[in-house]
Amino acid sequence: MPSVVSAITQTVPISQFNRGLAGQIFSDVKSHGPKVVMKNNAAEVVLMPPAEYVEIMDALNDYLLLTMAIERMANYEPSSLISEEEMDKRLGITQEELDSTGEVEFE
Repeated sequence: MPSVVSAITQTVPISQFNRGLAGQIFSDVKSHGPKVVMKNNAAEVVLMPPAEYVEIMDALNDYLLLTMAIERMANYEPSSLISEEEMDKRLGITQEELDSTGEVEFE
C-alpha cells in the first residue's frame, strides 16, 4: 500500500477531468496508486483502486474491533460470569427444549 505522503504529493487538478482526461487519470491511479483531486487549491477527493479501498476499510474495521475488545477486557471481571445452566434457568429454557430444536445451520 502506498504511503499517505505519496498520495498527497500525487495531486491532479479537477480541470483535467473537465478536459476529458478522466480515463488517463484512472489508468494512472491503477498503475501508480492514489491521487488527490484538487479543486480551488483544496483537496476535494482521493482516487484509489477499489481493492486498496477495501483493504483500508478492512484494516479500520479490524482496528475498531480490537479497540472494543481491549476496552471490554479492561472491564472483564471473571466473578461476574454465569454458567450456561444459570442463563438457561434465568431465561426459562429447559434442556428438553434445547434438545428438540435440532441442528442449527450457520452461513
